[in-house]
This record gives sequence, C-alpha cells and structure tokens, in this order.
Amino acid sequence: MAALSLAPRALYEEVAELLRQRIFNRELEPGSWIDELKIAQDYGISRTPMREALKVLAAEGLVTMKVRRGAYVTEVSERDLADVYHLLSLLESDAAGVVASTATEGQLRELQQLHQELELAGSSESPDRERFFEINERFHMRLLEIANNRWRDQMVADLRKVMKLNRHNSLLKSGRIQESLKEHRALIQALVTRDSQMCQKRMQEHFANGLEAAV
Repeated sequence: MAALSLAPRALYEEVAELLRQRIFNRELEPGSWIDELKIAQDYGISRTPMREALKVLAAEGLVTMKVRRGAYVTEVSERDLADVYHLLSLLESDAAGVVASTATEGQLRELQQLHQELELAGSSESPDRERFFEINERFHMRLLEIANNRWRDQMVADLRKVMKLNRHNSLLKSGRIQESLKEHRALIQALVTRDSQMCQKRMQEHFANGLEAAV
C-alpha cells in the first residue's frame, strides 16, 4: 500500500499565523487599519490568500471587518475583557477541579515543573515579562490538556487569543507578576493535595485578579 502524502499547510493559514503574531507583538496596533495590498506585496502573495487569512482572524475575534472600509485590528473594550475573563474563569476553574481529581502523579509533577520555570522567570528584580507570559500560558494549556476535554480546549484557545490583545496592559501593572506567582503557588498547593473545590476557587481568584490588572 502506497504511503499517504499529507497536504502542505495552506498558504492562507501561514499568512494568518504571521499576521496573528504581528498583532500579538503590537506591530499591528489595536484599532489600526490593515493595508491588505501592501502586506500582500510584502509577503509576495496575491490578494486571495490574504483575504482568506483575514477571514480566519476575523472568526477568532482578532480582526474586525468593516463594510467598504476593510479590515482593522480589533479593539477590546472593558466589557469585552470582562466577558472573556468571565468565561475563561468558568472553563479553566472547572478544568482545574478535574485535574485535581484525575491527574496522575507524573502529570502533577509536570505542572509543578512548569510552575518552577514560572518562578524563575518572574522572581528576579527585572522579570522577563514575555517569557513569564509564555510559560504561564504553557502551564494553563497543559492543565487543560490533562483535564482532557477537546471542546473546552477549543473554546479556551479562542478566548485566549482575544485576551492576548490586552496582555501587555496586564503585565505592566506594578506588582502583577508577583501577585500572579502567589496565585499560582496557591493553585499548585490545591492541586497536589487534590482539593478539587479549592482548585476551582483558586483559579477563579486568579482570573478575577487578572481582570482587575487588565482594565
């Protein structure tokens, strides 16, 4: 039987990822107009994959399409942030409760190791905010993987993309990294003692404090 050949990643998906990272890195600022023609020329592509990429980002909430005006990087209002954090709190606190009850000892050690990396990134006098954010996201996504609900994972992934539009504001608040570390320590303690209700409570507190720092 002949080996199956996998189709290469569609061009529009590659373009969507490039634009997604430019949005997250603030190369394309919230509220800014996206010059489709110029970006297509810069990437050496036609307008078709460019437009398809923008449709993907619009479905994720990162781009807003305006009639006869084109595409703009989405501006996230305080109400938008509150709604996103509320849903993330519900979904991830539920996942934390599941992990406390069902995770293997090896999986709990994985989360503890990620937490130690987070401590190293955030405990210095001049913490690396970007690295802290990256490890923090890895921790949350690994916890979701262990909870093992693909529908929840998909919803959280989409919500976190919108949350990233405002991530710099939350990280820059004085003392927020230290507060986040303290919250993670409390969550880890609840996980290793397999206290599902406390895990849910700690995760809800984590998101409530994160929202307060973000607005």
